[in-house]
Amino acid sequence: MTIEEAIEEGKNRLKNENIESPKLKSRLLMQFILNKTRQYIIVNDKERLDFDDEKRFFDAILKITKKIPLEHITHQKEFMKLNFYINENVLIPRQDTEILVEQVIEIAQNTKAKKILDLCTGSGAIAVSLAKYLPNCEITAIDISNEALKVAKKNAKNNEVEKQITFINSDLFTNIQKEKFDIVVSNPPYIKKDVIEKLDKEVKKEPYIALNGGQDGLYFYKKIVNEVYEYLKYEGYLCFEIGFDQKEDVTKIIEKEEKFKNIYSKKDLCEMDRIIVAQLK
Repeated sequence: MTIEEAIEEGKNRLKNENIESPKLKSRLLMQFILNKTRQYIIVNDKERLDFDDEKRFFDAILKITKKIPLEHITHQKEFMKLNFYINENVLIPRQDTEILVEQVIEIAQNTKAKKILDLCTGSGAIAVSLAKYLPNCEITAIDISNEALKVAKKNAKNNEVEKQITFINSDLFTNIQKEKFDIVVSNPPYIKKDVIEKLDKEVKKEPYIALNGGQDGLYFYKKIVNEVYEYLKYEGYLCFEIGFDQKEDVTKIIEKEEKFKNIYSKKDLCEMDRIIVAQLK
C-alpha cells in the first residue's frame, strides 16, 4: 500500500465513524508515523509503506475511531505557529485561544508591558507563545496540576523560552507573592458541570479538572475577578477566554466589582464571542 492509498483509506475509516476533519487527521497521523514533513508526504505519496509503518498507522486510526484525540497519539499540536507537546494531563490547545494570545500581545506592545501572569496555564500554550512573541516580557505561569506544569515546562524548553517563564504550582493566586503585573490572562475551565457528560467523547478524554467550571461554568471568573485587583498594576489589563454563550455573564461579573473600565469583547473565527478584556481603574 502506498502512502497516498493509506491516507485515503484512513480518511474513509475516520469519515465512516463521523470523526471531524478525517482527511487532515489521516495525513497528520501519517506524518507522525513516518516522522516526515507535509511536503515530504506530498512529494513521495506513491512510495510504498513497509509492513510495520502500515500496521502502526492503521492501529492509530482505530484509536481515533474510538474517540482518542489525535494529539494524545502524536503528542503534538501546533499553536501560534509553534510546536507543543501534549498528553492526557493537559487541555489540547484550540485555535480559538490564539485570539486571546494575539490580543494580549497587542496590549503588551502598546503599553510596553513587562510582567504578565497566566492563570491555569495547562500545556503552557499561552505562556510560551507570549514569551516567544514578547521577548522583553517576564511571564509567570501557574497551574494547580503538577502534571500539567511538567508539560508546560517541557514546552517552554522545547521553544527555548524557559528562562523567561516562572512556573508555580498554585490554586489561582494562593502561592503567588503580592507582586503587580501589567496583564493577567486566563483561559480557565468554563464548562458547566452538568454539561461535561454531554460533550463529545473525544473532548471527555481531556482532563476533567481543565473542563469543569462549576455548576454555572463561572466559578473561576468570579474567583479571579474578586481577587485579581491585588495583583494588577494601575490601569493593568485582565484578559479572559470565555465560552461562546458567556459574554453577558462574565461582563456582569466584572462590572459588579466596579474596579474595571474599558470592558470589551472580541469574536473568534466563527463569529462567536471568545474573549473579554477589562482595564483596572
